Amino acid sequence: MTAMPVTFPEAEKREQIDKDIQQRIEVHKANIVRLAAAQASARTLSVAVANQPLIMLAIGDSWFNYPLTGNGFPFIDTDVIAQLSRIGNMPPTILNLAHHGFASTDEMALPKQEKIIQVLLDKSNWLNGKPDAILISAGGNDIAGERFCIFLDFNDGKTPGLNQDRFEKALGMVEACYLDLIALRDRMAPGVPIFTHCYDFPIPNGAHPICAGPWLKPSLDFCNWPAAEGRKIARKALVAFRAMLVRLASDPKNNLHMVDTQGTLADSEWANELHPVPSGFLKMAQKVAGALSAHLRRAPIVAMAVASDKKGKTAALSRTKSRGSEPSHEKQVERRRAQARKVRRKRRKGAGR
Repeated sequence: MTAMPVTFPEAEKREQIDKDIQQRIEVHKANIVRLAAAQASARTLSVAVANQPLIMLAIGDSWFNYPLTGNGFPFIDTDVIAQLSRIGNMPPTILNLAHHGFASTDEMALPKQEKIIQVLLDKSNWLNGKPDAILISAGGNDIAGERFCIFLDFNDGKTPGLNQDRFEKALGMVEACYLDLIALRDRMAPGVPIFTHCYDFPIPNGAHPICAGPWLKPSLDFCNWPAAEGRKIARKALVAFRAMLVRLASDPKNNLHMVDTQGTLADSEWANELHPVPSGFLKMAQKVAGALSAHLRRAPIVAMAVASDKKGKTAALSRTKSRGSEPSHEKQVERRRAQARKVRRKRRKGAGR
């Protein structure tokens, strides 16, 4: 009898995630090659570099990697990064390492930190040696899902719903992950700003795609909380999460920018308990784009050859002006003849004596 091969679903899942991310890295590298070739051509032709997109690294959860349209077909990326990559006359080029389902503790666990360091140190991923910014979406999956019940008091008519003590301890771990990312950035890509967001207030109504969720209503049901109260609980948790990010962003040495996304979405712009519809993700991406524009004011890039050419032209012009102040050739000849006649007259006078 032939033994059946042993499979490990979690290991297979991680392997598939790694393959997906590696494919994104290869596509990103090809984009960088094209941009680098354009800049090299501009230098050769002594012209300005017209296409100067921001080159960024993204890490995070399903808000940066959501391969669904709402709750189903078509299966295309509709998340913040996908929307951001299509905004403006010069959309950014983003190396996206995010994957749906990742918590902040997944993002900053050893394997993912090693991957982040690997791509940061690989100069072929960047035009100027390092990214213009790091984007992160993290914290939502640390609270939502099956673990959400941990932070809820059972509704006995006396408790407020969100257990503040237990929730703050979980939020402390999320903050530790952000601080660890800041420390990693300081070691591997000093000076590169980090941008994050604070999600929006979800509707715990049990809505979910067929492949995942629900993430909130089951825990609320389990702890005897109705949907209306559950919405207040979720809002309170998100407000505390935002306050933590604001505190981190207020310290200049962190070089962290928090994009305030709370209160952006209408109820109709939620596809399910945790994710917006495509137009909702677009709203969020527009807020991120605004923050990037405000903080990353790229100076126009002009090919070095242009500056060199201008210097050469300035020197040539200077030589031309100098020549313009000198006597013409005819005048110089006439001057030499006059000097020669003067010399001959002196000689004749000397001979007469």
